[in-house]
Amino acid sequence: MKKEYIPFVEGLIDLAIREDIGDGDHTSLASIPADAQGRMKLLVKERGIIAGVEVAEMVFRRLDPLVRLEVFIPDGTPVEVGDIVFYVSGTVRTLLQSERVILNIMQRMTGVATETARYVERVAGTGCRILDTRKTTPGNRVLDKMAVTIGGGQNHRMGLFDMILLKDNHVDFAGGIVEAITGVRRYMASKGLSLPIEVEVRSLEDIDLVFSEMASSGGRVDRIMFDNFDPEMTRLGVERVAALSRRNGLQERVETESSGGIRYENLREYADCGVDFISIGALTHQIKSVDLSLKAI
Repeated sequence: MKKEYIPFVEGLIDLAIREDIGDGDHTSLASIPADAQGRMKLLVKERGIIAGVEVAEMVFRRLDPLVRLEVFIPDGTPVEVGDIVFYVSGTVRTLLQSERVILNIMQRMTGVATETARYVERVAGTGCRILDTRKTTPGNRVLDKMAVTIGGGQNHRMGLFDMILLKDNHVDFAGGIVEAITGVRRYMASKGLSLPIEVEVRSLEDIDLVFSEMASSGGRVDRIMFDNFDPEMTRLGVERVAALSRRNGLQERVETESSGGIRYENLREYADCGVDFISIGALTHQIKSVDLSLKAI
């Protein structure tokens, strides 16, 4: 797990425990002796790519550092119905208190990882990489993005703070592409920031404007996003970016990304156009959780 993710994950775990346990798991407190020991297994009930094992261990440790976890199937592994991902041993009260928190986390993460793997397989051999978006459940973004990487995808920006992405609304409010990029360069210089810059374009002519700004400012735009281009426009866009990158003496071509109107069915057609990245909101906002179960042994 990336170091920068840990505070987000720890905060989310604390919230999940507070909302589920509140002032106490009164059912377990009333029916289970405090010193009773037990063992459970995480059972797979649907095929998928398992995700969230590392987070589950954090949940157990948060409730009781003495819990013992024996992992058989790590994150990112394909699983089948009937597989046992791990055994966990500890006080029965701790195991029961952790059950729903862990299942809620792992079932969704496994769903995201499984769907991501499906999309990654669809573009295999093209060199195109699958990205997530910010279309996530509020407060749950870090787990969604972890699950995407477990499924073989890559993360786009985590939020509004770690990348400059000039979308259509920014461009329109700023008065145009050149004005928007100029404002970004001025702002970052004043703040001492060095963030990647991505610009969304809606036409082939917009690509020319991006490169004209780069030529006049001597600066660089790191990536150009094709917004709702069809496959033919995407192919022409990739070719134009490559030609203008060479014309401007850039050692490496400006990266390209496709977004909008892309589904699993037409994904390969876009990837075959030579685009570097395709961002897919459906990886996280239209996801089906994978059925898992924590069962007493």
